[in-house]
Amino acid sequence: MKRSDRDEIHSLASATLEDLQTRFPDEWVRVGSALVAAAQTKRAESLVAFVNRFQSAAKPWEGRIASRRVSVTTLKAAMPHVAMAHMARLAARQALQATAARVAVGHDVAHLRFGWWSGWLAQKLFFAKGLQRKPVSLVAFRLFWPLIRQRRILMPLVTPKGIYCFYSRPLIAALAAHIGTRPCVEIAAGDGTLARFLSEAGCPVRATDDKSWAHTVTYAEHVEAMDATSSLREYRPRVVLCSFPPPNNTFEADVFKTPEVAMYIVLTTRHRFAAGNWDAYERQAGQSGFDCDDDRQLAKLLLPPEIDPAVLIFRRK
Repeated sequence: MKRSDRDEIHSLASATLEDLQTRFPDEWVRVGSALVAAAQTKRAESLVAFVNRFQSAAKPWEGRIASRRVSVTTLKAAMPHVAMAHMARLAARQALQATAARVAVGHDVAHLRFGWWSGWLAQKLFFAKGLQRKPVSLVAFRLFWPLIRQRRILMPLVTPKGIYCFYSRPLIAALAAHIGTRPCVEIAAGDGTLARFLSEAGCPVRATDDKSWAHTVTYAEHVEAMDATSSLREYRPRVVLCSFPPPNNTFEADVFKTPEVAMYIVLTTRHRFAAGNWDAYERQAGQSGFDCDDDRQLAKLLLPPEIDPAVLIFRRK
């Protein structure tokens, strides 16, 4: 396969829903019609089934194009199926955001705006300046979050900037205690916020990301340009972190295959189509290599609660 062909495959994973709609209009008609049918039921299970339907259809094709010697004919045949799977995940996430913000599916969430009071409170609670996050005081959060009348639109507003959650001070302290003095790498680190907070708390964490989301994320200087698989191979960390890994990614499986990894901590959401490789998590939970702790107490420290947070800690036996 030509290098440009491989680039086209990889570009699907980081493309926006709007980009994919433009590139695959006929496929979007199929995905969009299925989304409307799922959304009309007003049941979360219907959205999950909607995403699973397109992911299942794409999986055989994804396996075929993973080969180094895949033909151009196979590539062209696979692209619509892979594109529909990506569109389904992005559309479901957008529908979930619309529901959280209490607007109709199909409404342009990008045009939502905070009023002065809600915007001022949210800025003080979550950000040091601009969109630079700060460790959130849990006391302040419990006091002021209920006073933000437009709190349901916070995540739809910041998610397009690569912000999927906020980290409380107690969460940072708890994660630092879990890591201790062991070498730790954060994979798919995005803007590097979590690694920065942990380093400021005295627990140095190396942040890595392949930086394929530069159109959305502003990467800090301390984030190394390195994909997850390469960083695992290069640094052989004892502890690995990942916060809101891309849905249906392939690199998390490599964490469990890296023999030096004694602990893997995943910060994510319980909406399985929105983040994480849940197939890999369930395989590990059912095997002898790792124990999985779904830590509900730590999940309460990942903010805001409207994202249905989950903190999974995998420990090698």
